[in-house]
Amino acid sequence: MRSLTSFITLALVARSFAAIGPSADLVIANAYIQPDGFNRSAVLAGSSASAVQFPGPVITGSKGDTFIMNVVDSLSDTTMLTSTSIHWHGLFQEGSAWADGVVGVAQCPIISGDSFQYQFSVPDQAGTFWYHSHHSTQYCDGLRGALVVYDTADPYLSDYDVDDESTIITLADWYHTVAPSAGAVPTADSTLINGLGRYSGGPTTNLSVITVSSGTRYRFRLISMSCDPNFTFSIDDHNLASFRFDGQNVQPLVVDSIQIFAGQRYSFILNANQTVSNYWIRANPNVGTTGFTGGLNSAILRYSGADAVDPATNISLANTLLETNLHPLTNPAAPGNATSGGADVNLNMLITFSGTGFSLNGASFAPPTVPVLLQILSGASTAADLLPSGSLYVLPANSVIEVSLPGGSAGSPHPFHLHGHAFSVVRSAGSSTYNYVDPVRRDVVSIGAATDNVTIRFETDNSGPWIMHCHIDWHLELGLAIVFAEDTATIASSNSTIPTAWDSLCPTYDAAPTQTF
Repeated sequence: MRSLTSFITLALVARSFAAIGPSADLVIANAYIQPDGFNRSAVLAGSSASAVQFPGPVITGSKGDTFIMNVVDSLSDTTMLTSTSIHWHGLFQEGSAWADGVVGVAQCPIISGDSFQYQFSVPDQAGTFWYHSHHSTQYCDGLRGALVVYDTADPYLSDYDVDDESTIITLADWYHTVAPSAGAVPTADSTLINGLGRYSGGPTTNLSVITVSSGTRYRFRLISMSCDPNFTFSIDDHNLASFRFDGQNVQPLVVDSIQIFAGQRYSFILNANQTVSNYWIRANPNVGTTGFTGGLNSAILRYSGADAVDPATNISLANTLLETNLHPLTNPAAPGNATSGGADVNLNMLITFSGTGFSLNGASFAPPTVPVLLQILSGASTAADLLPSGSLYVLPANSVIEVSLPGGSAGSPHPFHLHGHAFSVVRSAGSSTYNYVDPVRRDVVSIGAATDNVTIRFETDNSGPWIMHCHIDWHLELGLAIVFAEDTATIASSNSTIPTAWDSLCPTYDAAPTQTF
């Protein structure tokens, strides 16, 4: 749902917004694109090498489906990584830890000219997810896209009229320098909304246009594919009736803006009940070029029948979403006892920064050459046996785990993501209150500022090696991660369907020439 001029521009960036899946080829290749007017080579995904796009094609399926995604590496631009992997963000991968896509944890990279087929089921998950490279900082060069699992039993199905590829909104930071040459923590040059944006001092390129019809209710799926900034998202003169976050149903909450961190997803219903006109869609980053002068950090909401002109609306926010106001729709209580430290295993994490790298409890994570999963399948089972030393935490089965993450370290606020699980946030950033009764559940949480001690809980009901990391990708590259080796005794039996092609990934990668920058 875009104006003709915007569609023509977008076609140069993304051949189409058409969905693929749940079974499809996903080809990873290089192409030059100029989503904000600056031309650069990028790492992109598509249904074929000639149809790669940014963001990548939407992958869709339904609750209960098995996804079979054959990832084909056709990368050739050696200024960036030519090997790759794909992580399916937010999907628990129960029984398929080998398909989680994390280089050094779940697999070795796929080399150029090779392919690898990921297969995983979603028996009890639905909602908005996304996929991206989990190999160094490669997704910052463009390898990121939306993944939606539809649910015919969605409890809010009767509250909206439209929910399709046209109601997905992606937010991304964009860099004019390729990631391997950009520096340790570069600053984004622009914000892209659905793949288009402008940069300070750049040309007045077309912005993304989302078209709505008066009187229609739309379920929008907002995804932050950011490598670094968090965004304050709003649509002028419209409320956002929010009801699902990070794949979890919550009690509805009407707000006028959402602060969304890297990796997070929000669903909201927008009622197109305003005057037929154009309205600014805004995504103001916390770092980089902020504000909206000249259409920066912006897109357009256009009612059918409105003139194809820029909006004249103004921003006015008074009701920003607060995480502490989010409560699960079902089974709301946090696991464990309703007291501080009332879990079976209680872990306190201290984040430090040396000037060149991050550490968690004194250890800086570096992906091992032998993936953690392969180490476990080869017989390693204790923290002393597993590499990288100091970054592995072995967790017992069927236990409640509490993790405390003090905020305020260099580069804050850090958005932490846990693979393999959603967790209850019993203490949120900006709050000193512990909520064990009905805390929000999600899979990415901001750990806030120096006065914060964000605390999460989850149950060890999914055996596998699951990384927990800062989703500012530059910070992950600098070591801000640990790995939970969960129920190591049953990892082999629960991953009994590992394909033989997985066994070949490491020797094939190890035999390939080493890429240096």
